[in-house]
Amino acid sequence: MANPTGEQFEITRGNARAIVTEIGAGLRAFEIGGVPYVEEYAADEMPPKGLGQVLLPWPNRTKGGEWEFQGEKQQLEITEAARGNAIHGLTRHKEWELLEHAESSITLAVDVEVQPGWPVPLRATITYDLQPRELTITHEIRNEGEHPIGVGVGTHPYFRIGDVPTDELTLTLPASRVRPYVGDQQMPYADEQDVADTEYDFRGGRVLAGVDLDTAFGSLSLADDGTHHHVLSHGDQQLVVWTGPDFRWVQVFTPDDLTGRGRAVALEPMTCPADALNTGTDLIELEPAASWSGSWGIRVL
Repeated sequence: MANPTGEQFEITRGNARAIVTEIGAGLRAFEIGGVPYVEEYAADEMPPKGLGQVLLPWPNRTKGGEWEFQGEKQQLEITEAARGNAIHGLTRHKEWELLEHAESSITLAVDVEVQPGWPVPLRATITYDLQPRELTITHEIRNEGEHPIGVGVGTHPYFRIGDVPTDELTLTLPASRVRPYVGDQQMPYADEQDVADTEYDFRGGRVLAGVDLDTAFGSLSLADDGTHHHVLSHGDQQLVVWTGPDFRWVQVFTPDDLTGRGRAVALEPMTCPADALNTGTDLIELEPAASWSGSWGIRVL
């Protein structure tokens, strides 16, 4: 039987290795010296809980799958049936076109066609570039249509530091605002809340034991290098998920039942929060023939 994620593309650099899938252009593995730094799954399996998937032209949920474009109601396919939402965009299960595959880098592309609920065609590419202790991911989106449109980009990696239990990792986030979910449809509050003196303040670092999150964090401060630094650490080991300035949000998800791992932590770089097609919050506005590009990466110290 064919792999449900299509062909598996491997890239290497020194003792670093990553695997990218043809279906969804997702990150299936990233390791250095045989030590895994993202959660993995078998090539003949579907990615559990969105593991490693690319989320576009919107990340997270669109409430009820409904939004408006130029005054006309749009109805997206309901892809989260239990909550009645459209979730994580339109390209997770599409076959991406291989544009270039070098030893340490790979570029794939996909077309987002006009379809029910999505009125403007897009062309998207993704490049994975492997360095000795770092993986950089660059996204580009081009408006192929005749009308301007707002879009969003996200990804859904789960991180680890080798075999260290998730509950022993310390999470540090540069976020001063948060949008916790409420209600059966898992939609956030309309306005962000200050994290100061709340359970959502990770600016000083907190051990993940007892932490239960499916939460969007915003108002991210920039490090000296002009990027946001989301950090997992254990002793002298440190994994930095850095995101470019357009990735103004990070979703943190801590499920207890990730296949093969159990307790896990996803740090999801996002350019906009949930339901941005309705709220307009931090959407990337693309004029006809215009393009946007942004990067994030994983650095192991």
